[in-house]
Amino acid sequence: MASVPPRTERRRPRRGSLERPINARSYRGTWLLVAIPLLVAAFSVRKAPTLPPPSLPAAFDTLAALDLADELAGSMPDRRPGSDGALRASRWVASTLRLQGFTPHTDLFSAKIPSRGRVALRNIVAVAPGRSPTAIVVLAHRDDTGVGPGANDNASGTGALLELARSYANLGAGGGSTARRSGPAHNIIFLSTDAGSFGGLGAVRFATHSVYRDRVLAVVNLDSVAGPGTPSLQIAGDEPRSPPASLVQTAAARLREEASTAPRHPGALAQLLDLAFPLNLYEHAPFVGRGIPAVTLTTTGDRPPSSLTDTPDRLRIRRLGQMGRAAQLLLGSLDQGLELAHGTGGYLFFGPRFMPGWAIELVLIAMIVPFLVAVVDLFAYCRRRRIRLIGAIRSYTRRLGFWAWIGGCFAFLTIVGAWPRGEAQPPNPDSAAAGDWPVLGLLGLLLLGVIGWLVSRERLIPRRPVRIEEQLAGYTGAMLALGILALLTAASNPFALIFILPSLHAWLWLPHMRGRPAWSRLAVLAVGFVGPVILLASTAVRFGLGLDAPWYVTELVALRYVPLPAVAIFLAWLGVAGQLTALEARRYAPYPTAAERPTRGTFQSALRRVLVGSGARRPSDELAERRAARARR
Repeated sequence: MASVPPRTERRRPRRGSLERPINARSYRGTWLLVAIPLLVAAFSVRKAPTLPPPSLPAAFDTLAALDLADELAGSMPDRRPGSDGALRASRWVASTLRLQGFTPHTDLFSAKIPSRGRVALRNIVAVAPGRSPTAIVVLAHRDDTGVGPGANDNASGTGALLELARSYANLGAGGGSTARRSGPAHNIIFLSTDAGSFGGLGAVRFATHSVYRDRVLAVVNLDSVAGPGTPSLQIAGDEPRSPPASLVQTAAARLREEASTAPRHPGALAQLLDLAFPLNLYEHAPFVGRGIPAVTLTTTGDRPPSSLTDTPDRLRIRRLGQMGRAAQLLLGSLDQGLELAHGTGGYLFFGPRFMPGWAIELVLIAMIVPFLVAVVDLFAYCRRRRIRLIGAIRSYTRRLGFWAWIGGCFAFLTIVGAWPRGEAQPPNPDSAAAGDWPVLGLLGLLLLGVIGWLVSRERLIPRRPVRIEEQLAGYTGAMLALGILALLTAASNPFALIFILPSLHAWLWLPHMRGRPAWSRLAVLAVGFVGPVILLASTAVRFGLGLDAPWYVTELVALRYVPLPAVAIFLAWLGVAGQLTALEARRYAPYPTAAERPTRGTFQSALRRVLVGSGARRPSDELAERRAARARR
């Protein structure tokens, strides 16, 4: 009987070998340090203060507000910025305020709106003078997209604004010492903005140019307040900031008292995403981003209602009354209560409790420490083994140069008008700028990208078998770059670390996966892309963009809404992802030495590949290869 050969078991590479260079013990041990910031964050959670309700009950006339909303939506259904309907709507609001006893002021300005060009805009401002030089602002935009009559978005908010103004018309609107003594404690500013549906341009104008901008204590925005949805609060700004907890909890309390239900607001994860990638479509956002406390009262979610179905017959009179009375009581609480803390900051709200932003930042920064410790140890390991990293680093810089080329081409196409141009504010999701992909511009960017890749790949394609030491150098160079990007992210916006943390802690273990099946290596590589996927998925779902979410984010970059440092960090991160993908696909090679390079230049070689074909060989190629072989020997 033939003897059966003994079964050979696959032995796990020993710790500290080239197959297992990551010091897992120090990595796991460093995670214990993260427990300290987590403990600090847990003890930083506290209950938010709430201002008491005003002494007088709400006297909001719901039927009068509904009549005003019906008149605006029915008589001027097309109120797109710059249109005749927008001009008539501004005159109508000004005349209504004038009939109530105010002396409204019209602020004329112009702005460039994507897909519409530069248009003339108008803000209508009416002030009920108070005893204090500080001010509280109540605002609502009166424009719409022009697709429908905009009854809920935002004729309802405008009607509520005008009805709230009427209640203050006899309390000091005419000025004078007697009126001031009987009027509100603060100046109450009633602001009807233009282009609120197109990035909140009217709110931006007031926040940056009004004489009251440095004296505003709080802002209450009324938007879509007569819909069928549950009353809700919008709190995110266009910078990584949130309004003070006292303002948020006071607004929530007044809504709860009137609607007999707890108002909605974005959950903790959505709030964290808003701090990491600030994006909000409501007009309180420009104020919060500039350090002015502000909230939006609405009956919709993160995106205003569709214009096609936004007709007067769909307005809910009961909901309009609840939201109007809650806004009036909130205004009274802010006017009669203690002064709010000035400025804004990052917060996470959990019902009546909140966590300060510094505690969240501390936890996120602590979570990059285990990765940094492991990468420094990996670098020291390569130094002890005398593994040269210069080729790997130069290979990464080559990839970084390619993505910098892509960014430069994108900027060039933006300048020449390949993408819709306008102010640095989020475009309306219903507009052509948000949903119509510029095919020619994207094809041009693709063509320029292909040219850049043909030039770059000449120094990146393998020309010989790559040793295991060179592969480890490739991983180490990528990890060092990733660590630098993590530190830059922490310095610019620590909340944005949530997008880069998955790649840090997944890609760190790729050097240990080299002997594993391809599917497992690619799975670990794919985990590192979770951060950008979360960003796109959140934008697609919360704002109802669907498959248009990638283009919408791209348009935010083209409009300069996304800060340039964030774009640069993302492009550098793509360079890291490219190097690690090449390593996992077995297509990585260190940057060639002078002896390994062909005699012709990079551009000449790339051009020859396009025109002649990669299979053509010339005597000069063979001569260069022989010289390289001699140099290696």
